[in-house]
Amino acid sequence: QVELVESGGGLVQAGGSLRLSCAASGSFFSMLRTGWYRQAPGKQRELVAAITEGGSTNYADSVKGRFTISRENAKNMVYLQMNSLKPEDTAVYYCNAAVINLGRMYEYWGQGTQVTVSS
Repeated sequence: QVELVESGGGLVQAGGSLRLSCAASGSFFSMLRTGWYRQAPGKQRELVAAITEGGSTNYADSVKGRFTISRENAKNMVYLQMNSLKPEDTAVYYCNAAVINLGRMYEYWGQGTQVTVSS
Protein backbone atom coordinates (compact mmCIF):
# COMPACT_ATOMS: atom_id res chain seq x y z
CA GLN A 1 0.00 0.00 0.00
CA VAL A 2 1.23 3.48 -0.90
CA GLU A 3 0.04 6.71 0.67
CA LEU A 4 0.32 10.06 -1.07
CA VAL A 5 0.02 13.24 0.97
CA GLU A 6 -0.19 16.64 -0.71
CA SER A 7 0.67 19.97 0.85
CA GLY A 8 1.27 23.54 -0.20
CA GLY A 9 -2.14 24.60 -1.44
CA GLY A 10 -3.78 27.84 -0.41
CA LEU A 11 -5.10 31.19 -1.50
CA VAL A 12 -3.01 33.41 -3.75
CA GLN A 13 -3.61 36.44 -5.91
CA ALA A 14 -3.43 36.24 -9.65
CA GLY A 15 0.16 36.43 -10.81
CA GLY A 16 1.43 34.82 -7.64
CA SER A 17 3.16 31.51 -7.05
CA LEU A 18 2.62 28.35 -5.04
CA ARG A 19 4.62 25.19 -4.64
CA LEU A 20 2.79 21.93 -4.11
CA SER A 21 4.51 18.94 -2.56
CA CYS A 22 3.54 15.29 -2.59
CA ALA A 23 5.11 12.82 -0.19
CA ALA A 24 4.87 9.13 -1.02
CA SER A 25 5.21 6.54 1.72
CA GLY A 26 4.84 2.80 1.83
CA SER A 27 6.50 -0.21 0.32
CA PHE A 28 7.06 -0.43 -3.42
CA PHE A 29 9.78 -1.43 -5.86
CA SER A 30 9.76 1.65 -8.05
CA MET A 31 7.65 4.68 -8.87
CA LEU A 32 7.23 4.68 -12.63
CA ARG A 33 5.33 7.88 -13.06
CA THR A 34 4.01 10.62 -10.85
CA GLY A 35 1.74 13.44 -11.76
CA TRP A 36 -0.50 16.25 -10.69
CA TYR A 37 -4.13 16.43 -11.71
CA ARG A 38 -6.72 19.05 -10.89
CA GLN A 39 -10.46 19.24 -10.70
CA ALA A 40 -12.41 22.47 -10.71
CA PRO A 41 -16.05 22.62 -9.62
CA GLY A 42 -18.32 21.18 -12.28
CA LYS A 43 -15.41 20.00 -14.41
CA GLN A 44 -13.68 16.70 -14.99
CA ARG A 45 -10.35 15.90 -13.44
CA GLU A 46 -7.55 16.78 -15.84
CA LEU A 47 -3.84 16.11 -16.06
CA VAL A 48 -1.71 19.13 -15.20
CA ALA A 49 1.79 17.67 -15.35
CA ALA A 50 3.54 14.32 -15.10
CA ILE A 51 7.08 13.07 -14.73
CA THR A 52 8.54 9.63 -15.25
CA GLU A 53 11.14 7.88 -13.14
CA GLY A 54 13.69 8.87 -15.76
CA GLY A 55 12.74 12.52 -15.60
CA SER A 56 10.68 12.92 -18.77
CA THR A 57 7.90 15.44 -18.33
CA ASN A 58 4.68 16.46 -20.02
CA TYR A 59 2.33 19.34 -19.31
CA ALA A 60 -1.16 20.45 -20.13
CA ASP A 61 -1.08 23.19 -22.74
CA SER A 62 -2.77 25.56 -20.32
CA VAL A 63 0.15 25.44 -17.86
CA LYS A 64 3.16 25.16 -20.15
CA GLY A 65 5.73 27.81 -19.35
CA ARG A 66 4.14 28.54 -15.97
CA PHE A 67 4.26 25.25 -14.04
CA THR A 68 7.21 22.97 -13.42
CA ILE A 69 7.04 19.42 -12.11
CA SER A 70 10.03 17.83 -10.41
CA ARG A 71 10.79 14.86 -8.19
CA GLU A 72 13.35 13.67 -5.69
CA ASN A 73 13.50 9.92 -6.17
CA ALA A 74 15.58 9.30 -3.05
CA LYS A 75 12.97 11.05 -0.89
CA ASN A 76 9.90 9.85 -2.82
CA MET A 77 8.81 13.46 -3.22
CA VAL A 78 7.13 15.19 -6.15
CA TYR A 79 6.72 18.92 -6.51
CA LEU A 80 4.70 21.29 -8.66
CA GLN A 81 6.00 24.82 -8.87
CA MET A 82 3.20 27.06 -10.08
CA ASN A 83 4.04 30.56 -11.26
CA SER A 84 1.97 33.30 -12.88
CA LEU A 85 -1.17 31.78 -11.44
CA LYS A 86 -4.51 32.64 -12.99
CA PRO A 87 -8.03 32.46 -11.55
CA GLU A 88 -8.73 29.57 -13.93
CA ASP A 89 -6.05 27.56 -12.12
CA THR A 90 -8.38 27.39 -9.12
CA ALA A 91 -9.08 23.73 -8.38
CA VAL A 92 -8.35 20.85 -6.08
CA TYR A 93 -4.97 19.46 -7.03
CA TYR A 94 -4.32 15.74 -6.67
CA CYS A 95 -1.08 13.85 -6.64
CA ASN A 96 -1.03 10.60 -8.61
CA ALA A 97 1.53 7.81 -8.73
CA ALA A 98 1.96 4.62 -10.71
CA VAL A 99 4.18 2.21 -8.86
CA ILE A 100 5.56 -1.25 -9.46
CA ASN A 101 5.29 -3.74 -6.65
CA LEU A 102 5.73 -7.52 -6.83
CA GLY A 103 5.76 -7.32 -10.59
CA ARG A 104 2.47 -5.47 -10.95
CA MET A 105 1.59 -1.85 -11.51
CA TYR A 106 -0.68 -0.02 -9.10
CA GLU A 107 -2.07 3.49 -9.22
CA TYR A 108 -2.61 5.69 -6.19
CA TRP A 109 -4.15 9.07 -5.49
CA GLY A 110 -3.71 11.61 -2.76
CA GLN A 111 -6.64 13.29 -1.05
CA GLY A 112 -6.05 16.61 -2.76
CA THR A 113 -5.12 20.14 -1.81
CA GLN A 114 -7.14 23.23 -2.63
CA VAL A 115 -5.60 25.98 -4.73
CA THR A 116 -7.58 29.21 -5.02
CA VAL A 117 -6.41 32.08 -7.21
CA SER A 118 -8.19 35.38 -6.70
CA SER A 119 -8.45 37.98 -9.43
